[in-house]
Amino acid sequence: MLMKTELGSMIRYVEEWEVIIIKMRLKRSGNYEIDMIHGSIMPKLVTFFIPLMLSGVLQLLFNAVDLVVVGKWAGSNALAAVGATTALIHMFSNLMMGVSMGTNVIVARYIALEDQGGTSEAVHTSVAIAVILGVIVLAVGLLFSRGCLVLMGTPADVIDSSAIYMKIYFCGMPFFAVYNYGAAILRASGDTKRPLYYLVIAGVLNAGLNMILVIIFHLDVVGVALATIFSQMVSCVLVVRCLIKTQSIYRLDFRKLHINGPILKRIFIVGIPTGLQSTVINFSNVLLQSSVNSFGPVAMAGYTAANNILGFLYVSVNSITQACMSFTSQNYAVRNIGRIKRVIADCLILECIVSAVLGVSVHCLEQQLLGFYTGSGQVIACGVQIFTYTTITYFLCAIMDCLPGAMRGLGNSAAPMILAILGTVGTRAVWVFLLFPHYRSLDFLFISYPVSWLLSAIMQTVCLFFVFRKSKKSIS
Repeated sequence: MLMKTELGSMIRYVEEWEVIIIKMRLKRSGNYEIDMIHGSIMPKLVTFFIPLMLSGVLQLLFNAVDLVVVGKWAGSNALAAVGATTALIHMFSNLMMGVSMGTNVIVARYIALEDQGGTSEAVHTSVAIAVILGVIVLAVGLLFSRGCLVLMGTPADVIDSSAIYMKIYFCGMPFFAVYNYGAAILRASGDTKRPLYYLVIAGVLNAGLNMILVIIFHLDVVGVALATIFSQMVSCVLVVRCLIKTQSIYRLDFRKLHINGPILKRIFIVGIPTGLQSTVINFSNVLLQSSVNSFGPVAMAGYTAANNILGFLYVSVNSITQACMSFTSQNYAVRNIGRIKRVIADCLILECIVSAVLGVSVHCLEQQLLGFYTGSGQVIACGVQIFTYTTITYFLCAIMDCLPGAMRGLGNSAAPMILAILGTVGTRAVWVFLLFPHYRSLDFLFISYPVSWLLSAIMQTVCLFFVFRKSKKSIS
């Protein structure tokens, strides 16, 4: 009897220590997370978006390092070959990233409500979706890369290299998808730091491998594509390991991977319109790329370099948009309409400040920035033409991007998608097919950017007013 009593005491003692250890682990995990539904808003927005912005910059660096290395050590044709694939690659990758926004919104809501079962279902459904989408996009890329490049009018002297680069690059799409969905889960809890750490590691590996494979082994476009795949695989492994090891409610267990129908529907209601919006907008960039291709390899190389730099501006403002979406989603889950208003206002202020500072900085340093990509004066001159119309006006793009993020957080993705298609894609399609043939120049072509941003921003502002009023009534 005494032995049984002592054994029972020992078991209770061990159980108490297990509880203490679990709480300590949860506390350590919580150091990465942000409470989005209590306290001051602006400092938390800044804490959230800066690591997210740096993560986006690092992801772009994968492609930028490819461009810099091939431009400096393999020549303008190799730079044009890689650049000719950019719009197509972004079209497919942004589709997957857009759908992952649905994961961010739904997981954020379950976390705000402290619903462990719902969070687990959303996490495992999301990772399963990522694997399936990654494999589908891989297959599409392998089968249709060259055909798409032909339709875009890619010049004969670069199309073979472009097709090889795209096919190899698409082999990394499953890794790319799983990383982005895993990162969306972490960001739903307010953790934007660990995805950044993983991309730092992957980015350093990507840069090192680029140097080795291109400069030492002379693999040109093949080398930079292989380096990117390996980097994406590393970032994927790191984020999956994080989700498996965490003690938070969003823990990943491969044995539980499955598709939950109702949660899949909720993710797709938010994610599919967002993904389609990104895809269709990138299709409008494909139209512009096709028009640029008609000016030859020099213009293509200039557009490639300029467009890559503009990409850094976009991920900076889009990180605030994602912060807006996450904060709005969590506060909508707990029915805090007053806080949602303050979140949207603070995000718009941040968007305008960041886009204005970055846009003016790029405008002032355009020659030096383009010089990182190429030593050709003609290529740099083409890039400068593009910057003339797209840097100072970039705050319009920031406003246009932020407002749909707020609407997605409120659960409405369809309306901003339709308006984005009408405002951005519609304007650029009219520009390319109806106006550009009569005024053939790079200057006229890229005036379409600020015009489309302005029209879209106006329409999205009106739409947000009605979506917000409808959401307020549903909460009441």
